[in-house]
Amino acid sequence: MHRYRSHTCGELRASDVGTDVRLSGWLHNRRDLGGILFIDLRDHYGITQLVARPGTPAYEALDRLSKESTVRVDGKVVSRGTENVNPDLPTGEVEVEVGEVELLGAAAPLPFTINTEDGVNEERRLEYRFLDLRRERMHRNIMLRTAVISAIRHKMTALGFNEMATPILSATSPEGARDFVVPSRLNPGKFYALPQAPQQFKQLLMISGFDRYFQIAPCFRDEDARADRSPGEFYQLDVEMSFVEQEDVFQPIEKLMTELFEEFGNGRHVTSPFPRIPFREAMLKYGSDKPDLRAQLELVDITDIFEGSEFKAFAGKHVRALPVPDVSAQPRKFFDQLGDFAVSQGAKGLAWVRVNEDGSLTGPIAKFLTEENVAELTKRLSLASGHAVFFGAGDFDEVSKIMGAVRVEAAKRAGHFEEDVFRFCWIVDFPMYERDEETGKIDFSHNPFSMPQGGLEALETQDPLDILGWQYDIVCNGVELSSGAIRNHEPEIMLKAFEIAGYDRETVEEQFAGMLRAFRFGAPPHGGIAPGVDRIVMLLADEPNIRETIAFPLNGNAQDLMMGAPTELDETRLRELHLSVRKPQPK
Repeated sequence: MHRYRSHTCGELRASDVGTDVRLSGWLHNRRDLGGILFIDLRDHYGITQLVARPGTPAYEALDRLSKESTVRVDGKVVSRGTENVNPDLPTGEVEVEVGEVELLGAAAPLPFTINTEDGVNEERRLEYRFLDLRRERMHRNIMLRTAVISAIRHKMTALGFNEMATPILSATSPEGARDFVVPSRLNPGKFYALPQAPQQFKQLLMISGFDRYFQIAPCFRDEDARADRSPGEFYQLDVEMSFVEQEDVFQPIEKLMTELFEEFGNGRHVTSPFPRIPFREAMLKYGSDKPDLRAQLELVDITDIFEGSEFKAFAGKHVRALPVPDVSAQPRKFFDQLGDFAVSQGAKGLAWVRVNEDGSLTGPIAKFLTEENVAELTKRLSLASGHAVFFGAGDFDEVSKIMGAVRVEAAKRAGHFEEDVFRFCWIVDFPMYERDEETGKIDFSHNPFSMPQGGLEALETQDPLDILGWQYDIVCNGVELSSGAIRNHEPEIMLKAFEIAGYDRETVEEQFAGMLRAFRFGAPPHGGIAPGVDRIVMLLADEPNIRETIAFPLNGNAQDLMMGAPTELDETRLRELHLSVRKPQPK
């Protein structure tokens, strides 16, 4: 028999009754019922119940061992009997009567329980992540991640893409976030940068003639944590294609996402095909460029209705309305709670009216609306009895942010929100430029290396704020999974695009010398995208925080509490790297 096991803890069935077996695993739980000891033994594959009788060596050994100790047990498989079957376990029809026990690894007192999801704080969980990963939910999430990545590789290869590797030690990247830098011992005073993304390398692969590339790529960005973003390190599916237009990129990615979410979504419906929503339309209708389309409500721009109005709360401001049908049965508490929610999003309050059976409006602001206002609102918003309308007024960005959040919250509270579905969309036609509110200068609004729609002619003849880029995002249930673009592969168009944003030719030639040199040797039109693997798994696992799908994440301060990183270097190592440390002065 094998030194540690003849079977795994998830393998035994009724057909194994009478078999002598050897199992190894962790002591998951222990129960003493009427003097008989029942042990749940756990390994990667599942749980098997052990039985130890009083007065036996096995009983004495198992009774004194702490939970999460690792043991090897020998015993015989017996039937539990019909009345004792555990239908929640694949091994629930049998148990193992233990004859011999070997302690393989004793467990110290646990900092938190493993067999229950108690409310231990995240810092403690990350400090003892190796224990946290033993929990069923975390183990399931990591195995889901493994299966998703394996499926991605298989599906991308089937779609005709070639997996390639790109460098980890590289030069600083123009991705926009802060780089993590690595000092060079052999080149004193110089530094490598860890890649924020393989962007330049995957474009260079297209210029080198490889046509269809993909990579499960580690990316490194020195930025703050968010619920959907892990600080430091993350993984994305990098994709690049040659001789393509925007729809050519959409087709394989849409197929991949549909298949992935159908395969791993636990029966949740995937809406397909994915709608294409222009950026400006998304901001007007949903208040966001990553709309949650499960919310079946839309915002309506009604600014023109209140131009010249004497109602000071709306006059001279951008005004957005949110019509919500079927709220006649909702109590006043419904409106008050939505108002409180709007305040939590930064609003000073939330104006609203309700539509009566005769078409008249009641509510806190009804008395300020003229007959013309009411008539136009009724027509524009298709109002009917039982409707309510919520209003936001202010500058465009502020109203979009607040009313976009109110739209989703109102849909959930009023029963206009789809559950158990993945609703994807493409956001397209992003503005190429925006005006900096502080300086008044024109700057890139999204990706500076995208091809402008209309090419060089558009850059030379159009108002920069009217120029759109061949840029796109893929969004699912309000989560941005990826940004992508058709790349600017023509040097003169790239130089002109940067000139509009205030960069002179010499600066661009110096900062992007490698890419420009490559573009001058016959670059193909190309484009790509890079969906975030961590975010995909977060959605599939139905987890609110991305760290729940990563085996060893950093905390919100970009620290590894388990390994103690980052660490200080001693003076010998600093001299070897030609470095001196200048710490910030205490405030």
